[in-house]
Amino acid sequence: MKYRFSMIAAALALGAGAASAQSQGVSANEIVLGSIQDLSGPLAGFGKQVRLGMMLRVDEVNEQGGVNGRKVRLLVEDSGYDPKKAVLAAQKLVNQDKIFAMVGHIGTAQNMAAMPVQFQKNVINFFPVTAARQMYEPFHKLKYSFAATYFDQMKIAVPKLIKEKGAKKVCAMYQDDEFGLEVLRGAEEGLKDIGMEMAEKTSFKRGATDFSSQMQKLASTQCDFVVLGTIIRETIGGIATARRLGFNPTFLGSSAAYTDLIHKLGGPAMNGLYATMTVQNPYTDEASQPIRFWANKYKTKYNEDPTVFSVYGYNLVDTFLKASGKAGKNLTTDSFIKAMDTMVVPPDIFGSAEMSFSPTKRLGSNATRLSQLQDNRWKVASEYMKIQ
Repeated sequence: MKYRFSMIAAALALGAGAASAQSQGVSANEIVLGSIQDLSGPLAGFGKQVRLGMMLRVDEVNEQGGVNGRKVRLLVEDSGYDPKKAVLAAQKLVNQDKIFAMVGHIGTAQNMAAMPVQFQKNVINFFPVTAARQMYEPFHKLKYSFAATYFDQMKIAVPKLIKEKGAKKVCAMYQDDEFGLEVLRGAEEGLKDIGMEMAEKTSFKRGATDFSSQMQKLASTQCDFVVLGTIIRETIGGIATARRLGFNPTFLGSSAAYTDLIHKLGGPAMNGLYATMTVQNPYTDEASQPIRFWANKYKTKYNEDPTVFSVYGYNLVDTFLKASGKAGKNLTTDSFIKAMDTMVVPPDIFGSAEMSFSPTKRLGSNATRLSQLQDNRWKVASEYMKIQ
């Protein structure tokens, strides 16, 4: 009897060990991924595009038989760009849907609110669509980020463009949250490097639509260079207001403002705007044949033109799939991390910089370059620059 009980106890212990080694969201034939997008708030244009880009790559891999025999299922929840809703969405995806990883979650404040929910259940935060430093700092084994941060983008680009333009008075308009503050902090650090200071700065609340007081303030200071910690409608609204006031400084936005929606919605008034960027916006008549082919494939499937955010969605899933494939048949959080920490991702057809990761390096690349709106089209305006 004693022997039989000891055998049962041993079997139960082995079963518990096996269960603990198994990561949620992975079965014999499926990998379940989650994503939180803004599908109804101020960034709904971006959120939709990221989602479609992710879906395109998921559909492709599933048509080819999946990853090591497992099909990929992508579940997307809406945050409305509200951190509180992002927490509820993360709780659903992590605790009810039992996702393996959170991929491409959009928004700085939203990611910061949701990550504790994920990390409690050992769920990776993979390539969030925000360039805030908090996406990889402080170090956490479950954090992976792909693009140069807003801080680094501005620290690099602001001094370069100021010198090119011979600017004397630099000002800033920024969203009063962690995203806008990161753009501002990076710009201020870049100014420090060339012995300058911000002449004036003004902020606005997330969701604002009227920028008259902000632009009047900057115009009265006679700024000839304005850093924009803005996204879609704030970029358009801010610049359009400035034009109406006859205020025409050099405008520089971050990668958050690098989207075709700026010129599609804002029209010719947006011409001249600079923004930092990595991958190119995929125009369907692009000179590059591979980009043109991909863009037309996307348009055929979804009946709309792709954007740079569609590319972000596509590329981040593609990198996730490569790391999952490298992790082998026994896909767990630990085996995925081990694979990811040896990944080198070469430049792709969209012109992104090479990315590399290690057990101590969780930001793929800190390289950025400049683009400018010319004749209602983004044109690359500089080579890659990075902080050594």
